[in-house]
Amino acid sequence: MVLDPAQEGVKRPRMAGPVADVYDCVVVGSGPGGGTTAALVAQQGGKTLLIDRDPMPRFHVGESLMPETYWTFERLGVLEDFRRIAFTRKYGVQFVSGDGKESRAFVFAEHESRASAMTWHVERAELDCLLFDTAAKHGADCRDMTRVLDFRLKEPGEEYHEVTLQLHDGQRRTVRTKVLVDASGQQAMIANRLGLKHVDPRLKKAAIWGYFADAERQPPEEPEVTCILHTEDKQAWFWYIPLSDGRVSVGAVGDNEYLLKGGMTPEDKFQWLREHCPGIQRRLRNATLTTNLRVAKEFSYTTSQRAGDGWVLVGDAYGFIDPVYSSGVYLALKSGEWAADAIVDGLRAGDVSAERLGRWTAEFDQGVHWIRKLVHAFYCNEFSFGAFMKQHPQYGQNLTDLLVGKVFEGDPGRIFQDLDPWIEKSKALGRDCSMADHGAMAMSESAPDAFLC
Repeated sequence: MVLDPAQEGVKRPRMAGPVADVYDCVVVGSGPGGGTTAALVAQQGGKTLLIDRDPMPRFHVGESLMPETYWTFERLGVLEDFRRIAFTRKYGVQFVSGDGKESRAFVFAEHESRASAMTWHVERAELDCLLFDTAAKHGADCRDMTRVLDFRLKEPGEEYHEVTLQLHDGQRRTVRTKVLVDASGQQAMIANRLGLKHVDPRLKKAAIWGYFADAERQPPEEPEVTCILHTEDKQAWFWYIPLSDGRVSVGAVGDNEYLLKGGMTPEDKFQWLREHCPGIQRRLRNATLTTNLRVAKEFSYTTSQRAGDGWVLVGDAYGFIDPVYSSGVYLALKSGEWAADAIVDGLRAGDVSAERLGRWTAEFDQGVHWIRKLVHAFYCNEFSFGAFMKQHPQYGQNLTDLLVGKVFEGDPGRIFQDLDPWIEKSKALGRDCSMADHGAMAMSESAPDAFLC
Protein backbone atom coordinates (compact mmCIF):
# COMPACT_ATOMS: atom_id res chain seq x y z
CA MET A 1 0.00 0.00 0.00
CA VAL A 2 1.63 3.21 -1.20
CA LEU A 3 -0.58 6.12 -0.21
CA ASP A 4 -0.35 9.50 -1.89
CA PRO A 5 -2.11 12.36 -0.08
CA ALA A 6 -3.62 13.64 -3.34
CA GLN A 7 -5.45 10.33 -3.72
CA GLU A 8 -6.67 9.81 -0.16
CA GLY A 9 -10.39 9.77 0.55
CA VAL A 10 -12.28 10.58 3.73
CA LYS A 11 -9.98 10.51 6.72
CA ARG A 12 -11.16 8.71 9.84
CA PRO A 13 -9.22 7.96 13.01
CA ARG A 14 -7.91 4.45 13.40
CA MET A 15 -8.11 4.58 17.18
CA ALA A 16 -10.53 6.71 19.20
CA GLY A 17 -11.81 7.02 22.74
CA PRO A 18 -10.89 9.08 25.80
CA VAL A 19 -7.40 10.37 26.47
CA ALA A 20 -6.20 10.19 30.08
CA ASP A 21 -4.96 13.23 31.98
CA VAL A 22 -1.65 11.74 33.15
CA TYR A 23 0.82 9.31 31.57
CA ASP A 24 4.17 7.79 32.35
CA CYS A 25 5.21 8.27 28.74
CA VAL A 26 3.84 10.26 25.79
CA VAL A 27 5.32 9.46 22.38
CA VAL A 28 4.83 12.01 19.60
CA GLY A 29 5.03 10.37 16.17
CA SER A 30 4.18 6.83 15.13
CA GLY A 31 6.99 6.00 12.74
CA PRO A 32 9.39 3.11 13.37
CA GLY A 33 11.10 4.87 16.30
CA GLY A 34 7.96 6.07 18.03
CA GLY A 35 5.97 2.89 17.46
CA THR A 36 8.80 0.79 18.86
CA THR A 37 9.26 2.97 21.94
CA ALA A 38 5.54 3.05 22.74
CA ALA A 39 5.14 -0.71 22.27
CA LEU A 40 8.07 -1.66 24.50
CA VAL A 41 7.32 0.84 27.27
CA ALA A 42 3.66 -0.23 27.35
CA GLN A 43 4.66 -3.89 27.27
CA GLN A 44 6.62 -3.34 30.49
CA GLY A 45 3.67 -1.70 32.23
CA GLY A 46 4.29 1.99 31.56
CA LYS A 47 1.10 3.99 30.99
CA THR A 48 1.77 5.20 27.46
CA LEU A 49 0.13 7.47 24.91
CA LEU A 50 1.22 7.26 21.25
CA ILE A 51 -0.02 10.00 18.95
CA ASP A 52 0.39 10.84 15.28
CA ARG A 53 -0.92 13.91 13.49
CA ASP A 54 -1.88 11.94 10.36
CA PRO A 55 -4.48 9.22 9.88
CA MET A 56 -3.06 5.72 10.05
CA PRO A 57 -2.11 4.24 7.67
CA ARG A 58 -0.38 7.22 6.14
CA PHE A 59 2.24 7.81 3.49
CA HIS A 60 5.96 7.85 4.24
CA VAL A 61 9.06 7.26 2.17
CA GLY A 62 11.86 4.92 3.25
CA GLU A 63 10.92 1.45 2.03
CA SER A 64 14.23 -0.41 1.88
CA LEU A 65 15.44 -2.01 5.11
CA MET A 66 18.84 -3.00 6.44
CA PRO A 67 19.10 -6.68 7.44
CA GLU A 68 19.75 -5.91 11.12
CA THR A 69 16.18 -4.59 11.49
CA TYR A 70 15.24 -8.25 11.91
CA TRP A 71 16.18 -8.38 15.57
CA THR A 72 14.03 -5.45 16.69
CA PHE A 73 11.09 -6.84 14.70
CA GLU A 74 11.66 -10.18 16.43
CA ARG A 75 11.59 -8.50 19.85
CA LEU A 76 8.37 -6.67 18.93
CA GLY A 77 6.82 -9.97 17.87
CA VAL A 78 5.85 -8.81 14.37
CA LEU A 79 7.76 -11.24 12.14
CA GLU A 80 4.63 -13.35 11.62
CA ASP A 81 2.80 -10.18 10.62
CA PHE A 82 5.49 -9.58 8.00
CA ARG A 83 4.70 -12.97 6.52
CA ARG A 84 0.96 -12.20 6.58
CA ILE A 85 1.40 -8.82 4.91
CA ALA A 86 3.79 -10.40 2.38
CA PHE A 87 6.23 -7.52 2.04
CA THR A 88 8.66 -7.94 -0.83
CA ARG A 89 11.70 -9.87 0.34
CA LYS A 90 14.98 -8.03 -0.13
CA TYR A 91 17.98 -10.27 -0.68
CA GLY A 92 20.66 -7.74 -1.46
CA VAL A 93 21.78 -4.64 -3.31
CA GLN A 94 23.01 -3.94 -6.84
CA PHE A 95 24.91 -0.99 -8.28
CA VAL A 96 24.56 0.34 -11.83
CA SER A 97 27.12 2.78 -13.23
CA GLY A 98 26.42 5.94 -15.21
CA ASP A 99 26.97 4.12 -18.51
CA GLY A 100 24.47 1.42 -17.57
CA LYS A 101 27.00 -1.25 -16.59
CA GLU A 102 25.40 -3.49 -13.97
CA SER A 103 27.36 -5.01 -11.11
CA ARG A 104 26.84 -8.50 -9.81
CA ALA A 105 24.27 -8.24 -7.05
CA PHE A 106 25.60 -8.35 -3.51
CA VAL A 107 23.44 -11.02 -1.86
CA PHE A 108 23.41 -10.78 1.93
CA ALA A 109 23.13 -14.53 2.48
CA GLU A 110 26.47 -15.06 0.75
CA HIS A 111 28.15 -13.11 3.56
CA GLU A 112 25.75 -13.47 6.50
CA SER A 113 24.53 -16.82 7.85
CA ARG A 114 22.08 -15.53 10.47
CA ALA A 115 18.30 -15.31 10.08
CA SER A 116 18.64 -11.61 9.32
CA ALA A 117 20.37 -12.30 5.98
CA MET A 118 17.04 -11.74 4.26
CA THR A 119 15.20 -8.47 4.85
CA TRP A 120 12.34 -6.57 3.21
CA HIS A 121 11.17 -3.77 0.97
CA VAL A 122 8.17 -2.42 2.86
CA GLU A 123 5.28 -0.14 2.14
CA ARG A 124 5.77 2.31 4.97
CA ALA A 125 2.03 2.90 5.34
CA GLU A 126 1.71 -0.81 6.21
CA LEU A 127 4.82 -0.99 8.39
CA ASP A 128 4.11 2.12 10.46
CA CYS A 129 0.48 1.09 10.89
CA LEU A 130 1.61 -2.35 12.05
CA LEU A 131 3.83 -0.77 14.71
CA PHE A 132 0.99 1.57 15.73
CA ASP A 133 -1.29 -1.47 16.19
CA THR A 134 1.47 -3.38 17.98
CA ALA A 135 1.81 -0.56 20.51
CA ALA A 136 -1.98 -0.72 21.07
CA LYS A 137 -1.78 -4.50 21.44
CA HIS A 138 0.79 -4.07 24.21
CA GLY A 139 -1.45 -1.66 26.08
CA ALA A 140 -0.56 1.81 24.81
CA ASP A 141 -3.29 4.35 24.15
CA CYS A 142 -2.86 5.09 20.43
CA ARG A 143 -4.43 8.10 18.76
CA ASP A 144 -3.91 9.12 15.17
CA MET A 145 -5.21 12.40 13.68
CA THR A 146 -4.01 14.02 16.91
CA ARG A 147 -1.79 17.11 16.78
CA VAL A 148 0.56 18.64 19.31
CA LEU A 149 -0.47 22.28 19.52
CA ASP A 150 2.12 23.13 22.15
CA PHE A 151 4.21 21.59 24.88
CA ARG A 152 5.91 22.82 28.01
CA LEU A 153 8.94 21.02 29.34
CA LYS A 154 8.96 20.71 33.10
CA GLU A 155 10.97 23.06 35.25
CA PRO A 156 13.49 21.76 37.84
CA GLY A 157 11.59 20.22 40.74
CA GLU A 158 8.47 19.49 38.67
CA GLU A 159 7.38 15.94 37.88
CA TYR A 160 5.44 16.37 34.65
CA HIS A 161 5.72 17.92 31.21
CA GLU A 162 2.54 19.32 29.68
CA VAL A 163 1.43 18.58 26.14
CA THR A 164 -1.55 20.34 24.56
CA LEU A 165 -3.27 18.18 21.97
CA GLN A 166 -5.92 18.69 19.34
CA LEU A 167 -7.87 15.46 18.91
CA HIS A 168 -9.40 14.26 15.66
CA ASP A 169 -12.73 15.91 16.49
CA GLY A 170 -11.13 19.30 17.15
CA GLN A 171 -11.29 18.98 20.94
CA ARG A 172 -8.28 20.34 22.83
CA ARG A 173 -6.77 18.43 25.72
CA THR A 174 -3.71 18.99 27.89
CA VAL A 175 -2.05 15.87 29.22
CA ARG A 176 0.79 15.53 31.69
CA THR A 177 3.60 13.03 31.33
CA LYS A 178 6.71 11.99 33.22
CA VAL A 179 8.56 11.26 29.97
CA LEU A 180 8.07 12.95 26.60
CA VAL A 181 9.47 11.11 23.58
CA ASP A 182 10.01 13.14 20.42
CA ALA A 183 9.57 10.77 17.49
CA SER A 184 8.13 13.49 15.25
CA GLY A 185 10.54 12.78 12.40
CA GLN A 186 12.12 15.66 10.54
CA GLN A 187 9.65 17.98 12.22
CA ALA A 188 11.98 17.47 15.21
CA MET A 189 9.61 19.08 17.68
CA ILE A 190 11.93 19.34 20.69
CA ALA A 191 15.20 19.79 18.78
CA ASN A 192 13.80 22.72 16.79
CA ARG A 193 12.31 24.32 19.92
CA LEU A 194 15.63 24.09 21.76
CA GLY A 195 17.89 24.85 18.78
CA LEU A 196 19.55 21.43 18.82
CA LYS A 197 19.25 20.50 15.12
CA HIS A 198 22.28 20.94 12.86
CA VAL A 199 22.43 20.18 9.11
CA ASP A 200 25.41 18.09 8.02
CA PRO A 201 27.43 20.55 5.87
CA ARG A 202 28.90 17.68 3.86
CA LEU A 203 25.52 16.18 2.97
CA LYS A 204 23.32 19.02 1.75
CA LYS A 205 21.33 16.71 -0.49
CA ALA A 206 17.84 16.71 -1.95
CA ALA A 207 15.59 13.97 -3.32
CA ILE A 208 12.77 13.82 -5.88
CA TRP A 209 10.75 10.62 -5.94
CA GLY A 210 7.55 8.88 -6.99
CA TYR A 211 5.99 5.43 -7.54
CA PHE A 212 5.76 3.64 -10.87
CA ALA A 213 3.55 0.84 -12.18
CA ASP A 214 4.71 -1.59 -14.88
CA ALA A 215 8.37 -0.90 -14.14
CA GLU A 216 10.87 -3.66 -14.76
CA ARG A 217 11.11 -6.28 -12.01
CA GLN A 218 13.40 -9.24 -11.48
CA PRO A 219 12.29 -12.53 -13.07
CA PRO A 220 10.47 -14.80 -10.59
CA GLU A 221 13.54 -17.01 -10.19
CA GLU A 222 15.82 -14.04 -9.40
CA PRO A 223 16.03 -12.43 -5.91
CA GLU A 224 14.72 -8.87 -5.54
CA VAL A 225 17.33 -6.31 -4.55
CA THR A 226 17.62 -2.58 -3.96
CA CYS A 227 19.28 -0.95 -6.97
CA ILE A 228 21.46 2.16 -6.82
CA LEU A 229 21.84 3.65 -10.29
CA HIS A 230 24.06 6.58 -11.22
CA THR A 231 23.40 9.21 -13.85
CA GLU A 232 25.72 9.84 -16.79
CA ASP A 233 27.12 13.06 -15.33
CA LYS A 234 27.80 11.28 -12.02
CA GLN A 235 26.16 14.12 -10.12
CA ALA A 236 23.11 12.18 -8.95
CA TRP A 237 21.92 8.66 -8.30
CA PHE A 238 18.55 6.86 -8.28
CA TRP A 239 17.14 4.41 -5.79
CA TYR A 240 14.99 1.64 -7.26
CA ILE A 241 12.95 -0.35 -4.74
CA PRO A 242 10.40 -3.00 -5.84
CA LEU A 243 7.28 -3.18 -3.64
CA SER A 244 4.71 -5.88 -2.96
CA ASP A 245 1.83 -4.14 -4.76
CA GLY A 246 3.72 -4.40 -8.05
CA ARG A 247 4.94 -0.83 -8.08
CA VAL A 248 8.48 0.46 -7.70
CA SER A 249 9.69 3.36 -5.56
CA VAL A 250 12.07 5.46 -7.67
CA GLY A 251 13.93 8.48 -6.34
CA ALA A 252 16.73 10.74 -7.52
CA VAL A 253 19.28 12.10 -4.99
CA GLY A 254 21.88 14.79 -5.55
CA ASP A 255 23.25 18.02 -4.13
CA ASN A 256 20.48 20.45 -3.23
CA GLU A 257 21.83 23.13 -5.61
CA TYR A 258 22.14 20.66 -8.46
CA LEU A 259 18.76 19.00 -8.05
CA LEU A 260 16.42 21.86 -7.18
CA LYS A 261 17.96 24.98 -8.70
CA GLY A 262 18.89 26.06 -12.20
CA GLY A 263 15.51 27.01 -13.62
CA MET A 264 13.92 23.56 -13.84
CA THR A 265 10.88 22.37 -11.91
CA PRO A 266 11.36 19.20 -9.85
CA GLU A 267 9.23 17.35 -12.41
CA ASP A 268 11.40 18.55 -15.30
CA LYS A 269 14.60 17.80 -13.40
CA PHE A 270 13.44 14.28 -12.56
CA GLN A 271 12.59 13.66 -16.21
CA TRP A 272 15.95 15.06 -17.32
CA LEU A 273 17.80 12.82 -14.88
CA ARG A 274 15.70 9.86 -15.98
CA GLU A 275 16.73 10.49 -19.58
CA HIS A 276 20.39 10.69 -18.56
CA CYS A 277 20.50 7.48 -16.52
CA PRO A 278 20.71 4.43 -18.82
CA GLY A 279 19.88 2.00 -16.02
CA ILE A 280 16.70 3.89 -15.16
CA GLN A 281 15.75 4.37 -18.82
CA ARG A 282 15.58 0.63 -19.35
CA ARG A 283 13.78 -0.16 -16.11
CA LEU A 284 11.12 2.52 -16.61
CA ARG A 285 10.73 2.01 -20.35
CA ASN A 286 7.09 0.87 -20.08
CA ALA A 287 6.37 2.35 -16.65
CA THR A 288 3.70 4.84 -15.60
CA LEU A 289 4.05 7.30 -12.72
CA THR A 290 1.11 6.60 -10.38
CA THR A 291 1.64 9.33 -7.76
CA ASN A 292 2.72 12.93 -7.65
CA LEU A 293 6.46 13.46 -7.47
CA ARG A 294 7.57 14.50 -4.00
CA VAL A 295 10.57 16.56 -2.88
CA ALA A 296 12.72 16.62 0.26
CA LYS A 297 15.87 18.64 0.89
CA GLU A 298 18.60 19.05 3.49
CA PHE A 299 17.45 15.90 5.27
CA SER A 300 20.91 15.00 6.59
CA TYR A 301 21.36 16.42 10.08
CA THR A 302 22.21 15.59 13.64
CA THR A 303 21.28 16.93 17.07
CA SER A 304 23.61 18.28 19.75
CA GLN A 305 21.59 16.90 22.70
CA ARG A 306 19.51 13.74 22.55
CA ALA A 307 17.97 13.58 26.02
CA GLY A 308 17.04 15.92 28.83
CA ASP A 309 15.26 15.63 32.16
CA GLY A 310 12.16 13.65 31.28
CA TRP A 311 12.55 13.80 27.49
CA VAL A 312 14.39 11.86 24.78
CA LEU A 313 14.68 11.92 20.99
CA VAL A 314 14.30 8.86 18.75
CA GLY A 315 14.17 8.15 15.04
CA ASP A 316 14.54 10.99 12.57
CA ALA A 317 13.93 13.49 15.40
CA TYR A 318 17.31 12.30 16.70
CA GLY A 319 18.99 12.64 13.30
CA PHE A 320 19.16 11.29 9.76
CA ILE A 321 22.17 10.49 7.59
CA ASP A 322 21.29 9.74 3.95
CA PRO A 323 19.13 7.25 2.04
CA VAL A 324 21.98 5.54 0.19
CA TYR A 325 22.55 2.61 2.58
CA SER A 326 18.92 2.33 3.74
CA SER A 327 19.95 2.97 7.34
CA GLY A 328 17.04 5.26 8.31
CA VAL A 329 14.44 2.72 9.46
CA TYR A 330 17.06 0.56 11.14
CA LEU A 331 18.47 3.43 13.20
CA ALA A 332 14.95 4.59 14.06
CA LEU A 333 14.02 1.11 15.30
CA LYS A 334 17.23 0.72 17.29
CA SER A 335 16.94 4.18 18.88
CA GLY A 336 13.31 3.45 19.79
CA GLU A 337 14.29 0.13 21.34
CA TRP A 338 17.17 1.48 23.40
CA ALA A 339 15.22 4.57 24.46
CA ALA A 340 12.36 2.34 25.64
CA ASP A 341 14.73 0.30 27.80
CA ALA A 342 16.12 3.48 29.38
CA ILE A 343 12.60 4.85 29.98
CA VAL A 344 11.39 1.64 31.63
CA ASP A 345 14.48 1.53 33.81
CA GLY A 346 14.09 5.21 34.74
CA LEU A 347 10.39 4.90 35.58
CA ARG A 348 11.03 1.90 37.80
CA ALA A 349 13.88 3.69 39.58
CA GLY A 350 11.95 6.95 39.90
CA ASP A 351 14.75 8.68 37.99
CA VAL A 352 14.01 10.08 34.53
CA SER A 353 16.97 12.43 34.49
CA ALA A 354 18.81 13.32 31.30
CA GLU A 355 21.67 11.07 32.33
CA ARG A 356 19.43 8.06 32.83
CA LEU A 357 17.26 8.53 29.73
CA GLY A 358 20.28 9.24 27.53
CA ARG A 359 22.60 6.53 28.82
CA TRP A 360 22.40 4.65 25.51
CA THR A 361 23.11 7.57 23.19
CA ALA A 362 26.93 7.48 23.29
CA GLU A 363 27.02 3.88 22.07
CA PHE A 364 24.32 4.66 19.51
CA ASP A 365 26.23 7.71 18.24
CA GLN A 366 29.35 5.62 17.74
CA GLY A 367 27.49 3.16 15.53
CA VAL A 368 25.91 6.01 13.56
CA HIS A 369 29.38 7.53 13.17
CA TRP A 370 30.62 4.52 11.19
CA ILE A 371 27.63 4.57 8.83
CA ARG A 372 28.04 8.32 8.33
CA LYS A 373 31.71 7.84 7.43
CA LEU A 374 30.74 5.22 4.86
CA VAL A 375 28.20 7.64 3.38
CA HIS A 376 30.83 10.37 3.14
CA ALA A 377 33.07 7.89 1.30
CA PHE A 378 30.23 7.13 -1.14
CA TYR A 379 30.09 10.79 -2.15
CA CYS A 380 33.86 11.14 -2.53
CA ASN A 381 34.38 11.24 -6.29
CA GLU A 382 38.11 10.58 -6.12
CA PHE A 383 37.80 7.34 -4.18
CA SER A 384 37.16 3.79 -5.39
CA PHE A 385 36.00 1.09 -3.00
CA GLY A 386 36.79 -1.48 -5.66
CA ALA A 387 40.47 -0.52 -5.74
CA PHE A 388 40.59 -0.29 -1.95
CA MET A 389 39.13 -3.76 -1.48
CA LYS A 390 41.56 -5.29 -3.96
CA GLN A 391 44.43 -4.02 -1.85
CA HIS A 392 42.75 -4.67 1.53
CA PRO A 393 40.63 -7.83 1.17
CA GLN A 394 41.04 -8.45 4.92
CA TYR A 395 38.25 -5.92 5.50
CA GLY A 396 35.67 -7.84 3.50
CA GLN A 397 33.64 -9.07 6.46
CA ASN A 398 34.09 -5.75 8.27
CA LEU A 399 32.61 -3.89 5.32
CA THR A 400 29.80 -6.40 4.99
CA ASP A 401 28.95 -5.91 8.66
CA LEU A 402 28.73 -2.15 8.19
CA LEU A 403 26.37 -2.48 5.23
CA VAL A 404 23.98 -4.91 6.91
CA GLY A 405 23.89 -2.70 10.02
CA LYS A 406 26.11 -4.59 12.47
CA VAL A 407 27.60 -1.38 13.85
CA PHE A 408 26.88 -1.90 17.55
CA GLU A 409 29.03 -4.95 18.15
CA GLY A 410 32.61 -6.03 17.60
CA ASP A 411 34.98 -3.51 16.03
CA PRO A 412 33.02 -2.00 13.12
CA GLY A 413 35.37 0.96 12.70
CA ARG A 414 38.47 -1.15 12.15
CA ILE A 415 38.34 -0.67 8.36
CA PHE A 416 38.81 3.08 8.65
CA GLN A 417 42.36 2.61 9.94
CA ASP A 418 43.31 2.07 6.30
CA LEU A 419 40.25 3.51 4.55
CA ASP A 420 40.68 7.08 5.85
CA PRO A 421 44.29 7.50 4.65
CA TRP A 422 43.40 5.80 1.35
CA ILE A 423 40.67 8.36 0.73
CA GLU A 424 42.97 11.26 1.55
CA LYS A 425 45.63 9.87 -0.79
CA SER A 426 43.02 9.49 -3.55
CA LYS A 427 41.95 13.10 -3.09
CA ALA A 428 45.55 14.29 -3.24
CA LEU A 429 46.12 12.38 -6.46
CA GLY A 430 42.89 13.75 -7.91
CA ARG A 431 41.92 10.32 -9.12
CA ASP A 432 39.04 10.54 -11.63
CA CYS A 433 37.04 7.68 -10.24
CA SER A 434 33.54 8.64 -9.18
CA MET A 435 31.24 6.59 -6.99
CA ALA A 436 29.29 5.79 -10.13
CA ASP A 437 32.03 3.26 -10.87
CA HIS A 438 32.55 1.92 -7.35
CA GLY A 439 29.72 -0.55 -7.32
CA ALA A 440 30.60 -2.06 -10.67
CA MET A 441 34.27 -2.29 -9.76
CA ALA A 442 33.75 -3.83 -6.34
CA MET A 443 31.02 -6.20 -7.46
CA SER A 444 32.76 -7.42 -10.60
CA GLU A 445 33.90 -11.02 -10.75
CA SER A 446 37.52 -9.90 -10.45
CA ALA A 447 36.92 -7.97 -7.21
CA PRO A 448 36.78 -9.64 -3.80
CA ASP A 449 33.39 -11.15 -3.05
CA ALA A 450 33.19 -9.09 0.10
CA PHE A 451 31.94 -5.99 -1.78
CA LEU A 452 31.30 -3.00 -1.47
CA CYS A 453 29.95 0.08 -2.89
